[in-house]
Amino acid sequence: MKQLLLLLILLCTAFSANAESQSGRYVWDFDLSEHKSTEEIKLWIPYPVSDSYQRIEDIKWQGNFAEAAVYTEQKFGAPMLFVQWPKGSEKRHLQLSFSAFRYEQSRRDFPQSEISFSPLEFESYLAETTLGPTQGAVKNLADQITAGKVSLLEKARAIYDWTVDNTYRDPDTKGCGIGDVETLLRKPGGKCVDISSIYIALARAAGVPSREIMGIRSGKKETQDVTKWQHCWAEFYLPGYGWVPVDPADVRKAMLKQNISLDDPRVTKLREDFWGRVDPYRIKLGEGRDLQLNPPQKGPAINYLMYPFAQVGRETLDWLDPEKFKYTITWSQ
Repeated sequence: MKQLLLLLILLCTAFSANAESQSGRYVWDFDLSEHKSTEEIKLWIPYPVSDSYQRIEDIKWQGNFAEAAVYTEQKFGAPMLFVQWPKGSEKRHLQLSFSAFRYEQSRRDFPQSEISFSPLEFESYLAETTLGPTQGAVKNLADQITAGKVSLLEKARAIYDWTVDNTYRDPDTKGCGIGDVETLLRKPGGKCVDISSIYIALARAAGVPSREIMGIRSGKKETQDVTKWQHCWAEFYLPGYGWVPVDPADVRKAMLKQNISLDDPRVTKLREDFWGRVDPYRIKLGEGRDLQLNPPQKGPAINYLMYPFAQVGRETLDWLDPEKFKYTITWSQ
């Protein structure tokens, strides 16, 4: 009954707005056999779940592990597949696969007036993070950007436009970036985590509840290697209306790919395309920063869980180094 209700909600959400959709299957393959057999290996993988804009089904995992189970992180409820190989394991293979159906997410029928809300109810979406402060220079800048703006919607839009206008995509950034906001405000170039982090820190400093969405893109061909296609975007919250997606990072990415500047008329369309809307060629994997995994990892909180995370004994593997951390992610229609 719950699955039928979810499907009806998905259908109503999508077709009432003539939304685009995309479907296919992801296969994640891991081979950690080259690491020391004298050490225990633990692996945490972001684990997608169904929501109002995506349906995840036919989830399977197989391999020669000793333990594999789905857990959730305590603060944000981020789901993850935890896999463990004990000491003495010579071969360490895992395959995770699932089918994904995704609608574009469009939230633009904004209410004419906003209701009041209690900041305490959204405390975690207004709080600063290790790399995303909300005081000092960030607060001063947020106040400048939103000067004269009264509603949360006006503030969210002003910060979105400022982020589009004042950041740039840096193709030399490793992975999706780390989102160190204070450093980025001095040199605002990076990739999706960086640009989304700027938006979120400024929005929270202005009193607008916001969050990052960690995900991965889907392919547009029959079969594609999407191992490096992770993507992060942002959402802000309007009381009485809900979460609204924004993706200034994809505006800047499109500008770089098309080699166009801010004064090009095409940027106006790009700016509107990613305000209150994200395309269906992505799925959500989770959210949250400064995460304590479940079961807990060794060492400090991790910045975010969008890439797989693994530890060999007490050593954390570099998830962006294919020589040390071997995995592939394949998309097929």
